[in-house]
Amino acid sequence: MSEPASSPWRYSLSETTIDEAEVERVTAVLRSGWLTQGPVCQEFEERFAAFIGAPAANTKVVSSCTSALHLGLAALGVGPGDEVIVPSLSFVATANCARYVGATPVFADVIGPDDLTIDPTDVLRKLSAKTRAVICMHYAGYPARLDELLKICSDHDVFLVEDVAHAPGATLRGRNLGTWGDVGCFSFFSNKNLAMGEGGLICSRDDLLAERIGRMRSHGMTSVTLDRHKGHAFSYDVVEPGFNFRSNEVSAAIGLAQLEKLPAGNDIRRKLTARYREGLAGVTGIECPFSTAEGVSAHHIFPTVLDRAINRDEFMQRLKDDGVQSSIHYPPTHLFTDFKNSLGTFEGMLPRTEDIAAREVTLPLHPKLVEEDVDEIVSIVRRALTA
Repeated sequence: MSEPASSPWRYSLSETTIDEAEVERVTAVLRSGWLTQGPVCQEFEERFAAFIGAPAANTKVVSSCTSALHLGLAALGVGPGDEVIVPSLSFVATANCARYVGATPVFADVIGPDDLTIDPTDVLRKLSAKTRAVICMHYAGYPARLDELLKICSDHDVFLVEDVAHAPGATLRGRNLGTWGDVGCFSFFSNKNLAMGEGGLICSRDDLLAERIGRMRSHGMTSVTLDRHKGHAFSYDVVEPGFNFRSNEVSAAIGLAQLEKLPAGNDIRRKLTARYREGLAGVTGIECPFSTAEGVSAHHIFPTVLDRAINRDEFMQRLKDDGVQSSIHYPPTHLFTDFKNSLGTFEGMLPRTEDIAAREVTLPLHPKLVEEDVDEIVSIVRRALTA
């Protein structure tokens, strides 16, 4: 499906599925006169919790996935002097959240070209007496090696935090990602499978931890504004340090409409991914990771890995010339200048991550594409590889 004439792309990397359903829900919120965290946020929490099979009381909508990760580590008591093992092949927020609580991110390598998730063997190597948590990111919507990671965390008394930014609705052996670890953190950024523009959610399997997360989400207060508005409380106490990580009713209204579309959208992504794999099977110069992945993916993005002989910049420019938007997921976090300067990270410390990150190219994937679009993109990719 082509982009509007004002767009430079015939095939964009991602598109939202906003329509009248979102408009109607947002309009209802605006007419209600209540905009901050309230009944619509609560309804979204309840429905999302039911969707992933988590307790509604333990599911908290927040302002972003970054705030969810930050809040999760803070509520778990991770702080100065602690270490958090993280993937480098992820968005920078995954590592930054450790720094927000005063801990040190320790980077672990990925498994390899067919599995771009964190390597449990390298996690085990990076463990120290200071390790308090491990963050696994379910890259592209595919499950990380949860069984192995959970055993490592259990054996060494450290927390497992799931970064589920790519994987709402993804499952492993029938159990939703985000419900395996001590906390699960979801993203509802505008390019995600469920898009609010900005937004996130955190869930926990521990009732007391979830209660603490709920307080810390709103300045550590014992009651929230809606409680006082309804006359359920006249004042409040602050029992611990907290943050302003609340969501709002407009975002939650968009989220409710998007949640209704999520299963069908994920199914379209699955079919398009299968079409890509079929079209690119046996093509020289390019590989499609996760060919043997366990579980059911949310298929957030479609990553590919080029042969080392292919010049990635030239390849992506050829795609651009034919109207295909592509991207890179991700520049390795440990090679960013800030991390080199502050942590002493260096090139060569994560050989698999660095090798794959230098060759990864993400192709368009979203529910507004149809199979014929994928066929055309595949043809353009083939030409770009042989040009």
